[in-house]
Amino acid sequence: MASVSTDGNGNVRILFVGGDKKRRAVRLGKITQKAANEVKLKVEHLNALLTTRLPMDSATAAWVAGIGDELAAKLAAVGLLPERAKPLTAGEFLAGWKAEKEAAGYKPTSLLAWGQTVAELTALLGTRPLTSLTHADGEAYRAAMLARKLRPTTVHKRLAHSKAMLEDAVRLGHIAANPFKHVRQRQGDPSERRAYVSVADAQRVIDHCPNVWWKLMVALARFGGLRTPSEPFSLTWGDVDWERGRVSVPSPKTEGVGKPHRIIPLFPLLRPHLEAAFDHAEEGGVFVFPDEYRRRAQGERGWGGANMRTTLGKIVRKAGVNPWPRVWHSLRASCESDLAQSFPLAVVAKWLGNTPSVALRHYVDPTDAAFTQATGWVPGGADCGAPEAQNAAQTGADEIGRDGSRTAEVPENVRFRSIPSELVRSSLTFKRECMGIEPTESLVQTPHRF
Repeated sequence: MASVSTDGNGNVRILFVGGDKKRRAVRLGKITQKAANEVKLKVEHLNALLTTRLPMDSATAAWVAGIGDELAAKLAAVGLLPERAKPLTAGEFLAGWKAEKEAAGYKPTSLLAWGQTVAELTALLGTRPLTSLTHADGEAYRAAMLARKLRPTTVHKRLAHSKAMLEDAVRLGHIAANPFKHVRQRQGDPSERRAYVSVADAQRVIDHCPNVWWKLMVALARFGGLRTPSEPFSLTWGDVDWERGRVSVPSPKTEGVGKPHRIIPLFPLLRPHLEAAFDHAEEGGVFVFPDEYRRRAQGERGWGGANMRTTLGKIVRKAGVNPWPRVWHSLRASCESDLAQSFPLAVVAKWLGNTPSVALRHYVDPTDAAFTQATGWVPGGADCGAPEAQNAAQTGADEIGRDGSRTAEVPENVRFRSIPSELVRSSLTFKRECMGIEPTESLVQTPHRF
């Protein structure tokens, strides 16, 4: 049996004799008599279970699970309970989560992005028990990022990362529910940091590039829509099908989701730069770009450490072209904007390795050529109502006859509004004539189609 004892200062003790016949005391401090009696009954029951070596019943187990760490530690000190495991802190869980991702072989750029979120959450909540995190902590994390003037898109992405991490904690049984699940942050407008780079401006930049490799790099981004630097530096000469006019583009970004490459047309503005690079390539070389370029661009963070933005910015200024934001991404986005004027967006998205929804939000913008075309368009007109000189998406019809023969040369100084036809003429295998909405002319037979 156990008894309740109170000293002169009002501190309560539970006295009992253990199975080893030794007298022990559980010191509870100043608590009410009712609470002391409840603990006394549990102490008696736990002592009886230990003496008789019986398993703990469900009601007692629930009571033990619900008591605080301090009382659990006092009961463990007198042998009534095993020592409770130290609660897992948020910092410990996050460190383990990151280590698992590193061991799984995720790409350095992904690990870098996740690492930023892990570092921020650890600094803010690292010493807190993981089970103690609440929705308010998620809101505090969001507020801390906004206070640092991070862009809304960045805040949105890091919140998404933190939610994914805590969702793994739920899956592993560390917490019952995701405390950040309902923390919201709207994405910013990607178009605010995107600019359309005309073919004329891109050509001026290419003309001022220091060598054939930099010229090719800019051309692959602007005229082929490649992600720089990972895709150009992964490209091999075996990926270029000169005869069929196609390029198989390795895609390190999407290879983890079963899309290791995509196929694009060998666009006419891109072909000369690839041919020039081929003439300068070392005999027997495998990769399109020399090993020196690939080695310097590949660091501890993978292609993310190439830092090619700075050099391209200097070339842009040297060319006398107004600098544009996100220099490499804007080149790729400009390519997709041009292609979207002449081909179905689903086809263009396949070529550039994204989805139509991503393309519309992050890449495609209306160009001046599209506005020029729209000003002369009449719904239902036999010729679509657009003068041939203004219809940028169909200017190729002036230059390619019904039999596929070329009838006119393209001037060297390509006008802005003819950009789309210049990019896609090599893959445009049919002349589209409008009769209302649907095209009525059958495809012209050619050796290959895209």
